[in-house]
Amino acid sequence: MLELVKYIATSLVDKPEAIDVREVENEENIVIELRVDPEDMGKVIGKQGRIAKAIRTVVKAASAKSPKPVFVEII
Repeated sequence: MLELVKYIATSLVDKPEAIDVREVENEENIVIELRVDPEDMGKVIGKQGRIAKAIRTVVKAASAKSPKPVFVEII
C-alpha cells in the first residue's frame, strides 16, 4: 500500500522529494500517513477534497482482502 500511495502522490505534486509515506499499524486497523510539502497540499487534497477522497477509495479497493481496514491520512 505504501508504494501505491507514494506513486499516486508523486504524480500529483511539484516536489516529489518532499513526500513521506509511513504506515502505522495497531490491533484494529492500519493507517497510512502521507506528508507532502505545504505548497503541494492543495494538489493532494483537491477541490472540496475530491482527490483525497479518490486516493482513499483506491487504497480501500486495493486493501479489500486485507484482514484489517486501511485508512489514509494526509498530514
